[in-house]
Amino acid sequence: MASKYTQRVSIFRCPKCHHHVPLQQKRRSIHTSNLKRASMAASPIDPNNLPPPDPSHGRVVPASPSYFTGRPDSTDNFLKLQALLRRYQTLPVVPPGQAPRVAWRTVTQYRLLVGEPVKAAKYHRVLEILQRLNRIHPTVMPSSLRQAMQIYKRDVDPYAVNRKPAIIDEDGKASAVGRRKASSAKVYLVQGEGRVLVNGKSLNTAFGRVHDRESALWALKATGRMDKYNVWALVKGGGTTGQAEAITLGVARALMVFEPALKPALRRAGCVTRDPRRVERKKPGHVKARKMPTWVKR
Repeated sequence: MASKYTQRVSIFRCPKCHHHVPLQQKRRSIHTSNLKRASMAASPIDPNNLPPPDPSHGRVVPASPSYFTGRPDSTDNFLKLQALLRRYQTLPVVPPGQAPRVAWRTVTQYRLLVGEPVKAAKYHRVLEILQRLNRIHPTVMPSSLRQAMQIYKRDVDPYAVNRKPAIIDEDGKASAVGRRKASSAKVYLVQGEGRVLVNGKSLNTAFGRVHDRESALWALKATGRMDKYNVWALVKGGGTTGQAEAITLGVARALMVFEPALKPALRRAGCVTRDPRRVERKKPGHVKARKMPTWVKR
C-alpha cells in the first residue's frame, strides 16, 4: 500500500555560510474519488426557479437600426423601403409604360424634408425602389405601402393639373408660348402663304445669323409646312439664340393645335420638349464657370 505522504529531497543554500545543505520536505498528495468530485461540483440550474432579472443590469436596445449613425432618418427610410420591397415583391405588377405617373421629390427637396445632407447616389437608389413599388397593380396595393410612399411625393402633383386646351379662335389663329433660357415668345399661327414677322420685323431683319433664322422656323421645315402657315411672334428677353429657339417651341405648340397628328414628327425633330439648359454661372476665383486661371510656377 502506498504511503499517504511522500518525501522529496531538495538542496538548500545557507545564506550565512553559503554551504549547500540537503533539506527534506513533505508534500501531501491528494487522492480524490468520484464521491468527492460529486460533492465539489455545482448543483444543476433549474430554469423555472431563476430569480427575476435586475433592470439595472439590462442594456437598452435602440428602436432604430441606424441609431448610432448620428443621422438615422434617411437610413431608416431606406431600410423601410427595402423591407417593403422584400415583402410585396411577389404582388402582380403593371407594365412600365402603364404605371401611374408620380412626381417624386427632388434630392434637394428630400434633404430639406429629413434635414440631412443625403447624397444624390443614395437618393437615386431610393427612387429605383419607389419606381418598382409604384408598378404594383393599384387594385392589390396595400394601404400601408401607399402611406409609406406618400412622403416621397411632391406636395403639388404637376400631372394632376389639367391644362387649358389650346383652341383656334374665331379669327382662325392658334397661339402658344415658347421659352428658352431668359427668352419668352408669344407665337400666333394662322393659315397662309408662309409670311413671318418677329416683333413687327421681317425674319432677316430680326435675326442676322442664318442659324437663328433656320432655328426659328425649324418646326415648320421639319414637317414640310413652310408655305402653309403665317407666323407672327412677339419675343422678349435674352439674346438672339434664345429668342430664336423660344419661337421654335412656340411654333411647334401652335402647329399641334392645327394638326395634332404631327406631334410624333415634331418630337423626333426635337421641337416639343422645352430645353431647360442654361448658362452656368461664374464662380469666384474662376475665369469662367469652370475654367481656372493659368498656373504659373514663378
